[in-house]
Amino acid sequence: MTGTLFTISVSRTLARRALAAAAVLALASQVGAQQPATVSETSTSDEIQRFCTNIADAARDQRYLLQKQELEKLQSDVDGRIKTLEERTAEYQDWLKRRNDFLARAQAGLVDIFKTMKPDAAAPQLEEMRMEIAAAIIMQLPPRQSALFLSEMDPQKAGMISTIISSATDPNTSKVPSNTPKAPS
Repeated sequence: MTGTLFTISVSRTLARRALAAAAVLALASQVGAQQPATVSETSTSDEIQRFCTNIADAARDQRYLLQKQELEKLQSDVDGRIKTLEERTAEYQDWLKRRNDFLARAQAGLVDIFKTMKPDAAAPQLEEMRMEIAAAIIMQLPPRQSALFLSEMDPQKAGMISTIISSATDPNTSKVPSNTPKAPS
């Protein structure tokens, strides 16, 4: 003889609701043992009021218990998410520190490379870079060498780099007046 095995899958929410319904039924059966199960037409309004009052306390207590359990579950979920966020924040801060260290070393090495180059060889390379990077490199070179590099560059690009360098010393650079249109990206 072979037996058939059935598997029933029930969600947590459905299971909680079933348990809550069972608890309410259990409370109702206890109250029902003390009071008549049905209200007949001959019942007085006082009996109805007593019945509702007696069952209200038990139902309220059960609701509070269920709400407390739900709040505890939500609190544990929030605590878990906070812990995950703290771990990810620590990972991000570690990554950012390593990235900044790498960029500082790379930038120092790049400046050293350009320090050893001749202006006529370095100028075309600086023209091909993003203007902000070229400006950062030129700012870190000695003034005489920076002037030679800029003189070998295309006048328009040299002017843009000079503007970037001069705006780096302006304390109001990051402040954009409300009536000034923003440059297109």
